Amino acid sequence: MRALTATLLIWLTAFAQQGPQTGRNTPVGSRGAASFGTTTQLVVEDVVIRSRDGKPLTGLKPSDFLVTEDGRPQKISVFEFQTLEDQAEPAPAPNPPVEAVAVNAPVQPAVQPVTSVAIAPEKPGDIRYRDRRLLVLFFDMTSMPIQDQIRAQNAGLKFLRTQMTRSDLMAMMTFSSDVKVVEDFTDDRDKLERDIKKLVVGEGQGLVAQDNDDSTADTGAAFQQDDTEFAIFNTDRQLSALETAVRMLGSLNEKKALIYFASGMTRNGVDNQAQLQATINAAIRANVSFYPIDARGLVATAPLGDATQGSPGGQAMYSGSSARTAQSKFQNQQETLTTLAADTGGKALLDANDLALGIVQAQKDIASYYIIGYYSTNEALDGRFRRIGISVREKAVASKITKLDYRQGYFAGKQFNKFSDADKERQLAEALMLGDPVTDMSLAMEVDYFRLARDRYFVPLAVKIPGSEIALARHGGADTTRLDFIGQVKDQKGTLVGNVRDNIEIKLKGETTQQLTKTTLAYDTGFSLAPGTYTVKFLARENETGKMGTFESKFVVPDLTAEQKYLPISSVVLSNQRQKLETAVATAERDKKLLAQHPLIEDGQKLVPSVTRVFRKDQNLYVYLETYQPLAETTQPVMARVSFYRGTVKAFETEPLEVTDGLNPKTKAVPLRFSVPLEKLQPGRYTCQVSVLDPTARKFAFWRAPMVLLP
Repeated sequence: MRALTATLLIWLTAFAQQGPQTGRNTPVGSRGAASFGTTTQLVVEDVVIRSRDGKPLTGLKPSDFLVTEDGRPQKISVFEFQTLEDQAEPAPAPNPPVEAVAVNAPVQPAVQPVTSVAIAPEKPGDIRYRDRRLLVLFFDMTSMPIQDQIRAQNAGLKFLRTQMTRSDLMAMMTFSSDVKVVEDFTDDRDKLERDIKKLVVGEGQGLVAQDNDDSTADTGAAFQQDDTEFAIFNTDRQLSALETAVRMLGSLNEKKALIYFASGMTRNGVDNQAQLQATINAAIRANVSFYPIDARGLVATAPLGDATQGSPGGQAMYSGSSARTAQSKFQNQQETLTTLAADTGGKALLDANDLALGIVQAQKDIASYYIIGYYSTNEALDGRFRRIGISVREKAVASKITKLDYRQGYFAGKQFNKFSDADKERQLAEALMLGDPVTDMSLAMEVDYFRLARDRYFVPLAVKIPGSEIALARHGGADTTRLDFIGQVKDQKGTLVGNVRDNIEIKLKGETTQQLTKTTLAYDTGFSLAPGTYTVKFLARENETGKMGTFESKFVVPDLTAEQKYLPISSVVLSNQRQKLETAVATAERDKKLLAQHPLIEDGQKLVPSVTRVFRKDQNLYVYLETYQPLAETTQPVMARVSFYRGTVKAFETEPLEVTDGLNPKTKAVPLRFSVPLEKLQPGRYTCQVSVLDPTARKFAFWRAPMVLLP
């Protein structure tokens, strides 16, 4: 897939009812009605309560809890108890091999997502993973030698095959040069197993520093500079990677466990203390517990080292200093893992060869728990940290509790004008993944299709935004704003087949600025797709107030080559504007070869689809469509006409258009173009009908859609 073109236009028009393969997503509330807003934030907490027998304490009610934020009591508005399974579910039997293989099936080209694989966020109060346990496998490839990486992979596979329960959802992350989300939360064991097997053994090696202490092997090389500073930097990178991971998980309301596979972590005293504390604080605020697993397993080290490295030299080898230093270094590496676990409510698995036990420990610790939510009485959007306190009111109940675990606080929301560039990009990516669309701003979209080859179609997407939705800021004598666009197309199986990420700066002056509220902004892009059923999701955001709008719909690209009964035709585009390509505000793709394939471009001018299909009497209506003759070598004559109906009465009809040439030898398309003056029609609502006849093949086709004509 490649996005072919993207153009921003300013166009005087209004909104109306859409026709086939078009649509509109509108904010809640009618235009012109009074609207009310609030900045109240819903805060959701997961509370794990265990009784003296180690089991979850059940049967509590909202009135049993006291919730405070920065010392102020809060009213509980959301209260649920999550029940989680603790019995392992046997892995499903493998599917039988498929004998029949489709012949000549079109292969979809691989498409990279417009945003990297990420943890899909939740809206405040949305408990997406109800009665599910969230576990994350995090493989730190920089800290593990090859043998430990293999051992960690085997532990993950063992858990998936023999110890995963029905309540478990698992995500997977790796860290080599940066943190990568390999898989979002899923219970698909086959998919997770494939992800683990795809890990590149040996990835991330070469970043471990060697300290010049008494335990360092004598290689016979010349004296070299101590690389302690590099060791400090490397450890900070590992801790920072964990901080990045928990911040990704912080968008989920449920409790999470991050299983961290590493071969220890060496800290250099107070040099890494700041990053260690930052990582622990981020985990607590994101409601994430660390469960570090020492991938080295049970280690028995000889006094002078094992066969993996040379023996230390010098006097330290005979005084015992090298053995003491090696043992101290090993214990310090495990002490850091223990600190990460203890300070976030998790447990570390050390000196055990069955690494899967560490995952099982995390699984058992996330037992059934309460979800408590409240609307904060502090409405300030200042982005500051707010501390939460949860306790049980009755002393008799509190005396039965041995563990009461919950997130200690959260960061308040920010106003959009305080967002950094990273915040804005993350907001767009999260909005694209949200199940519920964001509808602060109206969007209208039209999806069309035109045949490029036997199994490929060009699918242009045209989007319109009301000018009244756009806020402008004064900069350098002009009113400016920026629009961000992000979107993706998925096939029926949910596979990504196309995407777009674009942004455009708008500058308006004088009368153009004053007319903005009466205009619409038009943006278009395009994809190359095979026949099939698809889902498109498209978001637009203006960057003064941060308002966003979402358009999401299914559409079908038919297989016109297989059409036998009727005359195959493309989508029909109605328009009242042609624009020169060089005057476009922005283009996403200037590849001349690709632009040459665009069916709406002719002689350097682009036909702009009227998404809303609203026209004025003083305009011309441009109609464009293509009919296809797959078996023809020369153009077979076709006839077409455009009719306008008010109800069942024909109000106007064009003279028949006869086309005898113009066959495209590659696409087998015969273009049909009309230019209809609308001055002969009275204002009102019409049904526009396009009829096409091929006398030679004795086939016909017609297309109908509503339109509106203004005075």
